[in-house]
Amino acid sequence: MLKRLFGAGLIAAVLAISPATAAGVTVFAAASLSDALGDVAKAYQSKTGTLPTLSFAASSVLARQIEASGGADIFISADADWMDYLDSRGFIAHDSRKDLLGNSLVLIAPADAAVSIKIAPHFDLLGALKGGRLSLADPDSVPAGKYARTALTTLGVWNSVVDHIVNAENVRVALAYVARGEAPLGIVYATDALSEKRVHVVGTFPAGSHAPIVYPAALTRDAGPDARAFLDFLSSQDARAIFEKDGFIVLGARP
Repeated sequence: MLKRLFGAGLIAAVLAISPATAAGVTVFAAASLSDALGDVAKAYQSKTGTLPTLSFAASSVLARQIEASGGADIFISADADWMDYLDSRGFIAHDSRKDLLGNSLVLIAPADAAVSIKIAPHFDLLGALKGGRLSLADPDSVPAGKYARTALTTLGVWNSVVDHIVNAENVRVALAYVARGEAPLGIVYATDALSEKRVHVVGTFPAGSHAPIVYPAALTRDAGPDARAFLDFLSSQDARAIFEKDGFIVLGARP
């Protein structure tokens, strides 16, 4: 079943909103922003009459697509690394870059699973799997997986579970494995867990166990003239209210 779901995940790796009357703005954004950014785009449409085109996938996939063939006016990554990757190669407008959002990292289980485990140094994650696999976004490239590997390494647990992992191409596919009962446990962002009723949060990883989860946003070097307005809207009070409702930490927001 994992293989069938993996295949379905590949098809859904890049989700796009492509309205017939889209504005001349295309946004490439981390998969974990799928719900919130869709609502932000609709709020923008209600104010301006135009709706940007949104494409969601792993930040690594989107960054490489921008490098290879462009296609985006705005890039929103789930970590600084992939934004730095494009920035250092001149693919984004450096002066437009800003840290937009924050998040936290959680361990999840299916909603009907009775799992009780405290996340702490050397906690028995392997035992909690009970012979199953831990669902992660690919820790070699995808931000959510990289944060997860760092957290587990810091806690002294990575080596015990590294051979018991199912890799997903983005964090939403990792979430789906657990939601559908394909994996007994997974590590995703808190916002992903909040968006899916079929999972529950077992515990939250200590902030000090991994680098801060930050979503930088920037215009690409080839951004069209309408892109700046939507980038600015992402920091508006309307957008902040949506992001906060979906569980994101809005960076730079007033108390």
